[in-house]
Amino acid sequence: MPEGDVVWLTARRLHEALAGRVLTRSDFRVPRYATTDLAGRMVTEAFSRGKHLLIRVEGGTTVHTHLRMDGSWRIRPATGRIAHDHRIRLILANASWQAIGYQLGIVEVLPTSREDTVVGHLGPDLLGQDWDLAEAARRLRASPGRAVGEALLDQRNLAGIGNIFATEMLFLQGIDPWRPVGDVADLDALVELGRRLLEANKERPGIITTGVARRGEQNWVYGRAGRPCRRCRTTIRSADQGNPGEERVRSWCPHCQS
Repeated sequence: MPEGDVVWLTARRLHEALAGRVLTRSDFRVPRYATTDLAGRMVTEAFSRGKHLLIRVEGGTTVHTHLRMDGSWRIRPATGRIAHDHRIRLILANASWQAIGYQLGIVEVLPTSREDTVVGHLGPDLLGQDWDLAEAARRLRASPGRAVGEALLDQRNLAGIGNIFATEMLFLQGIDPWRPVGDVADLDALVELGRRLLEANKERPGIITTGVARRGEQNWVYGRAGRPCRRCRTTIRSADQGNPGEERVRSWCPHCQS
């Protein structure tokens, strides 16, 4: 699933292509909104909230989308032909650009006044203008017995962290993913590290946590199970973590994260 940095960059590109321009076409290819037509209305802004994308249209309307596992938005010149593709869920176009949403996990239209019904449950957004470290840490501490690896992925605590960032954050702070939140010595430092990692990656492709952009060297432990730790050479382990149906493969170094 795309993480908060990818969603932030997607929102910026949507804003650049759509905001301040009148829609000449809106094509919702999901049954519930098949007859919805926003043509003739101006897009006022597009922005992200955690992993959610919100596109506001004049008249008090918001288009809410979520990429889930496989979704993406692609921006194309308005003169380009859109090939028939069953993966397309939504097209928003103006005189200059077409924004084409592929395999979007969520597509819905709602009153802007009711945006809280879809994003109000989220914790502080690590890339948001209203980022609040103290509130994010407070939410995490509210469940002191919960495994920190699970708690970091709960978007109700802090919004935007995904499995890659959570895995790398825990390695860099030397924390076992199964350690209870209440036993994490410096939770504020862990959360602030997450914000810095997302900030550093939000304008580039891929996720780099080692500082090395060469292929295969971008991350410390994520996706490296069975290989030697880059720091101590101990074999990196992996295991599922999370409730049934919500498991994520967690990788960690048993020596560096003891």
